[in-house]
Amino acid sequence: MGSPARIAVIGVGNEFRRDDGVGRVVCARLLERARSGALPPDTVVEACDGDPARLMGLWEGARLAVVVDAAHAHPGTAGRIHRIQLDAERLGHPSATSSHGLGLGEAVDLARVLGRLPERLVVYAVEGADGSLGTGLTPAVADVVEPLADAVEDEILRYRAAQAGGER
Repeated sequence: MGSPARIAVIGVGNEFRRDDGVGRVVCARLLERARSGALPPDTVVEACDGDPARLMGLWEGARLAVVVDAAHAHPGTAGRIHRIQLDAERLGHPSATSSHGLGLGEAVDLARVLGRLPERLVVYAVEGADGSLGTGLTPAVADVVEPLADAVEDEILRYRAAQAGGER
């Protein structure tokens, strides 16, 4: 299910449910950057509907997996970003939940039981304002797409630099 990669970036969501598509939009920005060589060549950027088996397949073989997803939080602030780092040995449950019925949380739980978690899993969850049918992000969520793409790119470059420093 997915080819092994050292770094996987996965945008979760449904582009036909307004803010739920934020993960896909961020991945589209990162794919543009990858074409210009801004990301390491062994970085795979993919979109996913949130199906747990598909998520596990996309991060399988990755040393670092970065997932971008929309979230519901109560009380919520549209556009607020949560960064959650889950190392294979140290898992916790985020305070914001995915905007999908089944998805990231279930994938993490199942992957942990099956021994299929990446070495490091970083989740960027963006609080959405509108998950109704339709296309396009609300202004508050659209405003965080570029800063979030920057954060994901920085995450990858920091990880790569730390790995290079540890391999000497």
